[in-house]
Amino acid sequence: MLGSMSTTGILRRWWRATRFLVVEGAAGFVSLALLPVGVLMAVFIVIGPGWLIAPRAVQMLRWWAALARTRTGRFLGGSVSQSYPVIPADPTFTDARRLLTASSTRRDAWWVLLHALLTPIAGVLAVGLPLAVVNSLLVPAYWSTMPPGEPVTNPFPVTSWWTAAAMPVVGALYAALALWLVPAMAHGVAGLTRRLLAPAREAELAARVSALTESRAAALDAHAAELRRIERDLHDGAQNRLVGVVMMLGLAERSLTTNPDQALPQLARAQEAAADALAGLRTVVHDIYPPILDELGLDGALSALAGRCAVPCVLDADGLARVPAAVESAAYFVVAEALTNVVKHSGAARVEVTVRTAAEGAGQILTIEVVDDGDGGARERDGGGLAGIRRRARAFEGTMTLDSPVGGPTTLRVELPCG
Repeated sequence: MLGSMSTTGILRRWWRATRFLVVEGAAGFVSLALLPVGVLMAVFIVIGPGWLIAPRAVQMLRWWAALARTRTGRFLGGSVSQSYPVIPADPTFTDARRLLTASSTRRDAWWVLLHALLTPIAGVLAVGLPLAVVNSLLVPAYWSTMPPGEPVTNPFPVTSWWTAAAMPVVGALYAALALWLVPAMAHGVAGLTRRLLAPAREAELAARVSALTESRAAALDAHAAELRRIERDLHDGAQNRLVGVVMMLGLAERSLTTNPDQALPQLARAQEAAADALAGLRTVVHDIYPPILDELGLDGALSALAGRCAVPCVLDADGLARVPAAVESAAYFVVAEALTNVVKHSGAARVEVTVRTAAEGAGQILTIEVVDDGDGGARERDGGGLAGIRRRARAFEGTMTLDSPVGGPTTLRVELPCG
């Protein structure tokens, strides 16, 4: 009973390893075909024009490596981690150079090279050994039909019944070799893939430090930009209105001594100007942290934004949970800026806003997606609204992606980690 269960387990392990190696062997031939493509790509990059398609090539390399991670993780019974720098929507030459020289790109390239050289051989052995077993068992039945000058060789020439009778023993040896070697090769290939494609601990820590440094710089940039905006709003708005109030009060004071009948209308105008200045100050304070977030939460605040939007707006916030106040504030301003861009530039007749929170590791991630049916062709410009959205996202180690083909639709997606 125990022997039967053990044999069944060995056969299942062998069959599972065989399937893995056959798939990896087939994929290895694809990797082998990618090698000359990579060489041509390197030549074009050295010449110059290749950097234009370098980000797309890196993205395809990541996709191919991600498939290998999935296959390897399924075989080993766990996931193979990955860590990549973000590919910008409109990468510059500097971005392309950074992507090509990144440690993750070098790691993926080494994996493709070794995958192309090793896995086809492993796949052929995984198929060839069982076929050798079958052939060894069949040799006694057909060796005599072969021409005298072309005897069966498996692994030695079979020229007599005595040598043919030894073939089942050879088949048993092939079977034992297959039962041991195929699982060993499968685990070796899987282990090599995991070692090459999973970032090293030092690399993960370095990437984490780099991400924290970038997010800190982005937070400082966002803070500085916010201070400049507040200063500009105070200077151009409330300050000018308050100067007008002071001037009107001065005129009213002078009128009280020279022409009292004009003093009352001047005081009324000063009161209206003071009310406008107070409204401006309230707007500035509101833009620092909208009180509506405390009153109604993020979903209620976004509903108010959608209701005030000049373009018909549909809000889907069913999958939204409470997140930290700083993240709520950032999400509110992201949606506000996105809707402002839609109204000003898109020519859209409809816009949809979807906000979700989902678990990611030990924390949560807030996802915002804004889709409009406008003219498309949106581009990120320095100092523009989209650049401000990206700056806010980076301050939280988040990401922003923009898909806006000419003719539309335009899809803006922002992901904000919540802790």
